[in-house]
Amino acid sequence: MAEPQDLLSRTAERRLRLMEALQSGAILVPAARLRLRSADSEYTFRQDSDFYYLTGFEEPDAVCLLLPGRTAARYVLFVRPKNRDAEIWNGRRVGVDNAQRLYGADAAYSVEELEARLPELLSDVDTLYYAWGRDAVLDRLVQRLVDDHRRTRARRGHGIVQLQDPGTVLHEMRLVKDAYELERMRAAVAATAAGHLRAMRETRPGMREYEVEALIEYEFRRRGARGPAYGTIVGGGDNANILHYRDNNSVLREGDLLLVDAGAEADLYAADITRTFPVGASFSSEQRALYAVVLEAQKQAIDTVRPGGSFEAPHERAVQVLCAGLVELGLAEGPAERVRESSDYRKFYMHRTSHWLGLDVHDVGLYTVEGGARSFAPGMVLTVEPGLYVAADLEGVPPGFRGIGVRIEDDVLVTQGGHEVLTAAVPKEIEALEALRAGALASA
Repeated sequence: MAEPQDLLSRTAERRLRLMEALQSGAILVPAARLRLRSADSEYTFRQDSDFYYLTGFEEPDAVCLLLPGRTAARYVLFVRPKNRDAEIWNGRRVGVDNAQRLYGADAAYSVEELEARLPELLSDVDTLYYAWGRDAVLDRLVQRLVDDHRRTRARRGHGIVQLQDPGTVLHEMRLVKDAYELERMRAAVAATAAGHLRAMRETRPGMREYEVEALIEYEFRRRGARGPAYGTIVGGGDNANILHYRDNNSVLREGDLLLVDAGAEADLYAADITRTFPVGASFSSEQRALYAVVLEAQKQAIDTVRPGGSFEAPHERAVQVLCAGLVELGLAEGPAERVRESSDYRKFYMHRTSHWLGLDVHDVGLYTVEGGARSFAPGMVLTVEPGLYVAADLEGVPPGFRGIGVRIEDDVLVTQGGHEVLTAAVPKEIEALEALRAGALASA
């Protein structure tokens, strides 16, 4: 777990950087709200990533207000007040006094006072940085404020005339990870690696997919993670060809491959790893051939990650290798360049190769800058995850390949000198996987 003081010093530095970048106006960022799962049962709370990045505060229904143009009271928190009855049922609250003392706020108020206090706090603000559409309750309050400011601006000389998304600056800040964030991501990766390795060692023919899911998520929790960063995918056989497969209830069969896409969340930071391995001891000839193409595509894609390199480069390289492999395997009619230019490969590979990774598993930050693919810079973290998917009912392909789905995914940090594969501890070479699986089954 992160040390509280480390987190709070980081959040203070982030708020300062954001306010220096925006210089004037006001920045309004809401926390996540509790959501009902059914009847009076709520989903497990998970804080809004932007709010957490700026405050480190992990309770629902709070609001952060930053006022960069002022010399005093620049950081204001609105939080749930202490309430003994509510705390008996649902857990302790930090409360107003502790929010200021423990979280560094210049001022703190009950969130019940938000509607009354916000007009005064924003009375001299012309630009409000607020992400419209993320919190319906706060949207309505902001709309009333804007309407009031429009009516009275001529008399007062001030009033909100612009609403801008703080993400234009805030999300670019989040894109480049500092040492503290990378430490949290490495913790998430370590828990994730343990889960994948346990799945590789304990999967047996005849198990159900959800049993493997349980083993993986047990390791996440056992190693200090809060749980999965997203819905764990455990797809055996043809289920691997459903990209976001969630049922996880089929029986695993000897002779099939098992695709596991799972990542832990540590202090809200995500890992994201996919591995594909035999349910039995070894790959069939067709499985091996398809897997080898994906593995080569992934290795070459990772090799393109370096400072100054293009975000598009991993995808372009992966597609190039995949197209050549599809032709060689008889799954597509060549030449490979024709397969790429015609997009014929997309019936076997229908997603992109990379996404940003951080507080969100599909993290924030632009992929395109000034009309072109953005360049990599040290501190960015991305996934590299090519795949090939041959559905069981896909016509016009050799029967031996039908029902095989392969994806291989690693988390890659852009470094000063190139890149680091954060998830390298989880094996992906064919020989290593077969040795691991054969040993696991022999000891059963």
